[in-house]
Amino acid sequence: MELDNNNHSVFLLYYHLVLVVKYRRKVIDDIVSNRLKEIFEYIAPNYNIALQEWNHDQDHIHVLLKAHPNTALSKFINSYKSASSRLIKKEYQQIKQNLWKEYFWSRSFCLLTTGGVPIEVIKRYIESQGEKI
Repeated sequence: MELDNNNHSVFLLYYHLVLVVKYRRKVIDDIVSNRLKEIFEYIAPNYNIALQEWNHDQDHIHVLLKAHPNTALSKFINSYKSASSRLIKKEYQQIKQNLWKEYFWSRSFCLLTTGGVPIEVIKRYIESQGEKI
């Protein structure tokens, strides 16, 4: 496992992000998904975020991303949703017909932390600190 670092810390922060189209409208095909991914990859470096994995269904996207501890994830997500919504509606005019009041993304999002170690292992490790084995 290779850890990331900066001047003052060592870290490995992965997140699973799910963004849903408003009212679950089925407007994401492979072409739209690829464009959404391009926009993500353009904005992400400004927030110390790196895309690890991307996939989509017709009404939502799944993103695995890696971030720094100083990353303001909610600011990044809001910036991405705003920019991608504006660009997708501009570039793919037919999508606007399927949206409600021209909203592309739902206001909410799902953001989950990920890791290679089950939470129970981490709990046992913390509980065992200070004990002599």
